[in-house]
Amino acid sequence: MLIAMGSSFEATLTSVSARVLLVHDNEHGSVENTSYNGDWAKCLSQRVHDVEQVLGRSSIFDIACAAFGAFLQANVTGPPLTWDSARIVLPQQLSSNSGPSLDNFRKKIIASLSVDGEAVYQLIPHVELFCLARIVLNHRLFGQNYEQLLARLRVNFWHQRLLSDLSSTLQQNIYSDLTELEQLLPLPGSSANQRIRAEYLIERATINLYHGFDAKARDDVIQAARYRNFHFALTGRLGKRTKFQEKELSQLVVLAAGSDGDEMTVKQRDRQDWDGNRAVLAASETKSSKPQALSLNDDTLLESISFSSETSSTTQNQPNDALPAILSSLDPGNQPLLHPLDAIILLATASSITNTSPSDGLTREETLPYAERVLSGGSSNWQVYTQALLVRSRIEGHKSRTIERGVLQLQAVVDQVIAETASMNDGSAIESTAGTSFLPQPKPSESASVDERLLYIHQLASPPRWKLEAELADRWISLGGLRTALEIYERLQMWAEVALCWAANDREDKARKVIRRQLYNPAMPPSTAQLPEDSDDCNLGVILTERSPLPADAPRLFCILGDIDKSVLAYERAWEISNFRYARAQRSLGRYYSAAGQLQNADQAYTKSLKVNPQNHQTWFALGCVRLLLEDWAGAVDAFGRAVQIEDTDAESWSNLAVALLRLSPETSASDIGHASVRSKHPGLSQPPKDDEEPPPTVATDPQRHIREAFVALKRAASLKRESFKIWQNLLHVAIRLTPPPYIDIVLAQSRLIDLLGSTEGERCVDAEVVEGLIAHLIELSNQSHNATFNGLTETNGSKGLSKMVFDLVQKKITPLITSSRRLWLLVAKLSLYQKRPAATLSAYEKAWRVTLNKPGWDTGAGTGAARETWLEVKDATVDLVDAYESLGERIRESGLGAGELVAKDWRFKARSALRSILARAKESWEGDEGYEALSARMQESKSF
Repeated sequence: MLIAMGSSFEATLTSVSARVLLVHDNEHGSVENTSYNGDWAKCLSQRVHDVEQVLGRSSIFDIACAAFGAFLQANVTGPPLTWDSARIVLPQQLSSNSGPSLDNFRKKIIASLSVDGEAVYQLIPHVELFCLARIVLNHRLFGQNYEQLLARLRVNFWHQRLLSDLSSTLQQNIYSDLTELEQLLPLPGSSANQRIRAEYLIERATINLYHGFDAKARDDVIQAARYRNFHFALTGRLGKRTKFQEKELSQLVVLAAGSDGDEMTVKQRDRQDWDGNRAVLAASETKSSKPQALSLNDDTLLESISFSSETSSTTQNQPNDALPAILSSLDPGNQPLLHPLDAIILLATASSITNTSPSDGLTREETLPYAERVLSGGSSNWQVYTQALLVRSRIEGHKSRTIERGVLQLQAVVDQVIAETASMNDGSAIESTAGTSFLPQPKPSESASVDERLLYIHQLASPPRWKLEAELADRWISLGGLRTALEIYERLQMWAEVALCWAANDREDKARKVIRRQLYNPAMPPSTAQLPEDSDDCNLGVILTERSPLPADAPRLFCILGDIDKSVLAYERAWEISNFRYARAQRSLGRYYSAAGQLQNADQAYTKSLKVNPQNHQTWFALGCVRLLLEDWAGAVDAFGRAVQIEDTDAESWSNLAVALLRLSPETSASDIGHASVRSKHPGLSQPPKDDEEPPPTVATDPQRHIREAFVALKRAASLKRESFKIWQNLLHVAIRLTPPPYIDIVLAQSRLIDLLGSTEGERCVDAEVVEGLIAHLIELSNQSHNATFNGLTETNGSKGLSKMVFDLVQKKITPLITSSRRLWLLVAKLSLYQKRPAATLSAYEKAWRVTLNKPGWDTGAGTGAARETWLEVKDATVDLVDAYESLGERIRESGLGAGELVAKDWRFKARSALRSILARAKESWEGDEGYEALSARMQESKSF
């Protein structure tokens, strides 16, 4: 492991080598005593270079790792540091003076941690430890081997997590290091190598989850489980959930078991892996220490599911395969204790499900068993168990019967972390709440050691204490506890959250006041950025000037002020003071200009934002929508192409990409579009040549190329958002434009539209032209099959499958919907005739005639217009019916009652009756009309039948 043992942090940082590196020993050279007043990071970086030959890289590396571990102990895991980090790390001129000079210095180094306009929490305790680790591990002398790369990756990822939002610069560095690390991983041969690869994959999954790449994280977790030989499955077992439940029902449960030995062996091996160069540590305690889990204490729900003793199970995740033998034999109510890495795999799986799926009851029901599995037997690691409690409290915060325990458990975890990390030498102004904890302080024998808490900290990525408190405040806001949340935010001095809290409760005046107090001084010296202030902050007429220096999170504060005041000046000021790196400022400007209809300005703002943070999916989507409105089709394809590359499961982006592709001219090639990355992921889309490849020879323009690409995009959108009838309509309309049409996809699209709209729209959701084309294609296939059979060939399975799909579509889905459409009944008749079902054909013609007669106005109106059109339709329907009687009446009924008899014995009488009734009703209005005369002539012909 890369972090030194907790007991050696102070010893490492106070060693002779550390004193030389940190300029506490001038024997091997020194820097000027006033260097800390300038750029401490630059001075320290130069110091690393100067003493590298004297101390050696390994010694400097150990110092950086010790500082990093001490920082995590002090802010994430505990217990509190028993020594003053400022006295050890900072120059003596500062450490000996704990007054304003030290506070100002800490503000400077906290401000130096800002990246791309994103700031870290302004009161981070012991921040000098993290800065020391970051400066050393990012030095050009390091990163030459696996351990150094891994240490740099970890410190950069923690830097990313300390920021208020994602930084694209750090994200690029992190994923660059991940790529290099993957090349240096040992081959999966021995068990030790497999463990290293599993730990790397779990850590990469945590990074992917934080950056929103949930699918990649899920793949990493599954692969890590394979290396660990760890088996788990979400399944169902009979059990009781409530106290008064009599009948056992299927309950979700996670069955999990690994290949490790007993817990004592597991813990001893973990301790040995802590540092391969150290001697074997003493065996851990027989009784595993763990934080306190609160009881549910509900009058209805049991504390945990009471499972049946039966062994039958119904697998949820593996419906077609039996459970592995190692899982099928487990008792769901008494499962073995998990190895900490295996427990982390379950927690990561739960996180990936929560992030990927919508926030609804089903998702929470699916994720809760993973946390319960980790908690049920107790984890062998203190920090893993704490993280499981945190995950469960987040899930339970959405249910009425568990919301109380969810909040109290989160409060208990917060109290525990604060009590375990608070010390007199915090170096921050965070007000400790350890004394207000409603849980008793654990005894030293009941708590875990530093070594155990830090062992899996990078795989878990547990939040620091101030983020835990902020999460607790968010929970109180969701429950309506505004005052409690405000007290937490104000104690933490998170002024942006205080303002957002007030604004969310329609108190924008208070939100504005909070923000302006952080940004402006109520004075009147000359200033380049002055805004008029209201009477709440100062006297009327007073002009506020900006503070100097501005707080580290000033770009964010200006953006919040811009959101409240709808001020372009505030957004532009945020962009300016961030040295044109704060992407949110331009995103906010883009939204403002879009709402105002200034589309060109919105395009420019979104483009600037994406130059800083090109991995922001929402910004690419918004830019694509703006370009659609601007009719910049190639630019829209570029934007939506990048959006689906970043988030492949966004159905709206795929749908809008298809819209843009359909508007492109056939002459527009992939090389004319800035980013065609979507084509590299989906073979249905044409791909541009690579830079090192010769362009293909010039060929004739394919007029349907973009239509095919749009079809591929819409198929992807429909698969992701099956409940959107608009996407299915677009897919259907695009499919019929292709040559040859994809008939199976057309049938599926029309069938899905009927499923979605049939109950509300009825027959109007059926595209008669599409159905007519499908039936015509079947008839054509039948003729081709007849010719092929005549020539000694056979009908293909594809044509048989399509025929069945069309039959089912028309007979099972379309026919029940028809109420007033003669055209649809004629299509049913045409298909029935193709199937050689004369009785069904004649019945369809009769229904087509009846629905036409039910149309109003044809027998009372006269002349032209709608009445004449209806009359002509009635005339045509009557002629078709008479022709159907004449051609089908004497055929043999194919099936059903009366099979083998004539279809209509009295067809002559029915034909004359139909003609007679129409002529009688139309005589007053349409006598003398061409249609009336045609029916009269047909009446005379019928007498000779």
